[in-house]
Amino acid sequence: MKLEHHDVLLAPIVSEKSYDDSEHGKYRFRVHSSASKSQVKDAVEFIFKKKVLSVNMMYQRGKKRRVGMKIGRTSDWKKAIVTLEGDARLDFFEKI
Repeated sequence: MKLEHHDVLLAPIVSEKSYDDSEHGKYRFRVHSSASKSQVKDAVEFIFKKKVLSVNMMYQRGKKRRVGMKIGRTSDWKKAIVTLEGDARLDFFEKI
């Protein structure tokens, strides 16, 4: 399956930890489950026009959730941590 650039990156992950890492040029994204490191790198460089130094990826297991007597699970998902070269910054974290 061929993924387009806008299909690879699903959403930025906004949390205290990701906000602290943004000061060091690291940004976290929720990515498509079949995306590779090179696809994530190409997507960030195409969408944001910034040079990517490295990409680290990991799977996040879904959490257990309970509604009344029923116990279920949220979906597993994939996360990418993108490190930009030099002093490059992504402006969507600056507007928060």
